[in-house]
Amino acid sequence: MSGSWRVMALLLLVTGAFAAAWQFQDWRYGRQLAEQARLNAETLNQLTQTASTAQQAEQDRRLALEQRLAASEQTHYRALSDAQRDQDRLRDRLATADVRLSVLLDAGDVAHGCAVPAAAGTGGVDPATVRARLDPAHAQRIIAITDTGDRGLIALQACQAYVRALAPEHLE
Repeated sequence: MSGSWRVMALLLLVTGAFAAAWQFQDWRYGRQLAEQARLNAETLNQLTQTASTAQQAEQDRRLALEQRLAASEQTHYRALSDAQRDQDRLRDRLATADVRLSVLLDAGDVAHGCAVPAAAGTGGVDPATVRARLDPAHAQRIIAITDTGDRGLIALQACQAYVRALAPEHLE
């Protein structure tokens, strides 16, 4: 029996060694898994911070663009209002005969029998030119045409400013 005790003791010793090795491996793998989990958590945290920073930068760019567009819109609205006010004032002055529109005439036409009296020279630009007054209705139509043109130019400027604000790097 003493031989069987030795075999049993040897078997017990080998089993204990395997158990200790197994525990050591388990501990080592557990430590590696914990380290890997920590690294994964750090990577995820860095990615989250990067995404948050990028989102904040995009929000800042969008806010700056919205502010530029609002300022541009106010500027063009003011220009449109000023042009409208000026046109209204000019129409009122034409209607009350405070102002009359006139045109320059070719002096050669006057010499060939076109009997148009020369305008008074005190307020004129060139006293030697012959001018003819426009009919008030025609003057009103001309003012309406220039008003439409002014509005179109202001709208075009607003569109150009809008496009420049949206894509400044593409237009420079």
